[in-house]
Amino acid sequence: MPLLRDANPWGETMALHIDGAWFKDELGRVRHLRGVNLGGTSKIPMTPNGATHLKAHFFDHRHVSFVGRPFPLEEADVHFRRLKAWGLSFLRFLVTWEAVEHDGPGQYDQAYLEYVRAVLKKADDYGFTTFIDPHQDVWSRFTGGDGAPGWTLEAVGFDMHNFQATAAAIVHQTQGDPFPRMVWPSNYNKLAAATMFTLFFGGDDFAPETHIDGVPVQAYLQGHFTRAMQQVAEVTKDIPSVIGFGTINEPSRGYIGAKHIAELPHRLKIGECPTPYQSILLGAGFAQDVEVWNITIAGARKQGEKRIDPAGKTAWREGAACVWKQNGLWETDRDGQPHIMMPNHFANQRGRPVHFMDDYLLPFAHRYADAIQSIRPDAMIFFEGDALEESGTLTRVSHDPVTISNMVFAPHWYDGLTLFTKRYQPYFAFHNRTLRPVIGREAVRQSFREQIGTIKGEADIFGKMPVVIGEIGIPYDMNHKSAYQTGDYAAQIQAMEATIGALEANLVNFTLWNYTADNSHVRGDQWNGEDLSIYSLDDRHHPTDLNSGGRALEAVVRPYAAAIPGEPLRMQFDSESGLFELAFRHDASITAPAVLFVPSYQYPDGCEVTVSDGTFDLDQDKQRLIYHPSDKDIPHWLRIAPSVPRRTASTTDRRWQVALFGVGVAAGLWLLGRKRR
Repeated sequence: MPLLRDANPWGETMALHIDGAWFKDELGRVRHLRGVNLGGTSKIPMTPNGATHLKAHFFDHRHVSFVGRPFPLEEADVHFRRLKAWGLSFLRFLVTWEAVEHDGPGQYDQAYLEYVRAVLKKADDYGFTTFIDPHQDVWSRFTGGDGAPGWTLEAVGFDMHNFQATAAAIVHQTQGDPFPRMVWPSNYNKLAAATMFTLFFGGDDFAPETHIDGVPVQAYLQGHFTRAMQQVAEVTKDIPSVIGFGTINEPSRGYIGAKHIAELPHRLKIGECPTPYQSILLGAGFAQDVEVWNITIAGARKQGEKRIDPAGKTAWREGAACVWKQNGLWETDRDGQPHIMMPNHFANQRGRPVHFMDDYLLPFAHRYADAIQSIRPDAMIFFEGDALEESGTLTRVSHDPVTISNMVFAPHWYDGLTLFTKRYQPYFAFHNRTLRPVIGREAVRQSFREQIGTIKGEADIFGKMPVVIGEIGIPYDMNHKSAYQTGDYAAQIQAMEATIGALEANLVNFTLWNYTADNSHVRGDQWNGEDLSIYSLDDRHHPTDLNSGGRALEAVVRPYAAAIPGEPLRMQFDSESGLFELAFRHDASITAPAVLFVPSYQYPDGCEVTVSDGTFDLDQDKQRLIYHPSDKDIPHWLRIAPSVPRRTASTTDRRWQVALFGVGVAAGLWLLGRKRR
């Protein structure tokens, strides 16, 4: 369908390859990729509707269908046209293990695989570049997230019906409304998800006594996951715009590395926070007093303790033993009282401390990459580390080179304070890793830039490779959803501007989280109360207008250079002034021009283009600018500004805002101090 390819705002679709830290096309140009995760509801079944606030049919996990996620095939054209009009031509396409293999081990949903192929063929027609994301959050829908089929939990002996009573997981469908804000990540530290991740990545070392159908549990789980993703690779192998596969979204170490099972991990603390040993005992039916934590604007705070009594229920089905008792971690005495037998079991193996990245995650990634590349030899492998890295910094202890071919580093980043409190404070933030407060508008934005820069630099521990920030975004239901009543998205625009500005400052590729075709103001992305979609049905006031339904487009839809004939040096856009700047070092061996996306959304009255040298051609109908630099050995630059200058906040206004914010912070800290006294 060549007409659709011609509709690509920045021209032809070309095969990409990796050259050091850059993606490059067939003409040698650096390609800057920016796009979106598609989509939010791909985590849940289409039939029956798997929205997490709906309990009906929840445990009937084998009889589901994901055909129609992220949207029905007949709606694909309008969604793809919209995304292209917004300049988002790079897709992180969500596929869950459950969607492929929900019926049972080795039973693949052919209708879903054919649907995925049809959607990605349509995306190819529109000139999108795509990589497949094998998505999961906290293991599965039945442990409070999404990803793995329900039968994986049953295979190791779990009874999912008792997770609520035993605090093995907090699940929206069984907890009901109101569901605590952003509590779902706490499941990473709870029994069900932590056990499954430990078995998946380290079952050979930590649960050698556990087998499924005669197969060691680690090989069983990894084998089924990998073969399920191979089915997706098989049906998409002839679609050239599908350039690769992620390893696994936000992998977790589970209990691997826990120094003592009776100590609370120094990871994300929110809601009920049992230690690993308390989780294990709760799962076995023993009542426990557990700590309760909350995340506030002042950081994580312990709220007290809570008695949890399973009241005779266990997390294990009748006739199945606790995996960790089976493997000798704990035992009961003659009186039936539990005792720890191996408190440091997860900390050391083979006479040395374990390291999750080197000992478990990378070996899995190697096996997975080999399996995918046996079908698609040219497939890029998008790798990401532990979602809750203990030290806050991605590390390796091995000096062995990483030999995964065509590897891309694809970590995630969110402004933690905004994400968890659903409030954006332009003059106040916490550094995600040091947890130190950051005060001042420019200081906050500089902190964001530095944090993204640190993450980008971590790619060097694997070798020189491109970086894609696979997830980054903001909650739209800020401030108790006030924007949905007022129509004022100023806070969301500021938050997104600071976020994308940090990405641009580091010249990294990215896919925003997320685009949900059926987002609503009432239920957001239909999953655990999250609402991060850049599009909502409830913001769609003009069905024929592609921009209708978009949120914070002032910050999302922005000019950028999609193809650069040389090394990028600087690229940034200020949505307040409308000023865009690009600088690059020209590679004289490349004769192809630079290609830029210039959105009419930002320049409805036209724009003025200034270049350092050479010539350019602006096609406003196609939202495309072609720039031919001269052969001069100088840094080339280009600027775009609105034909009609915009009014921006004055320096005096900003000083008043800073002063008022400072007074507010001081008052808040004074009140907090009084409360503590």
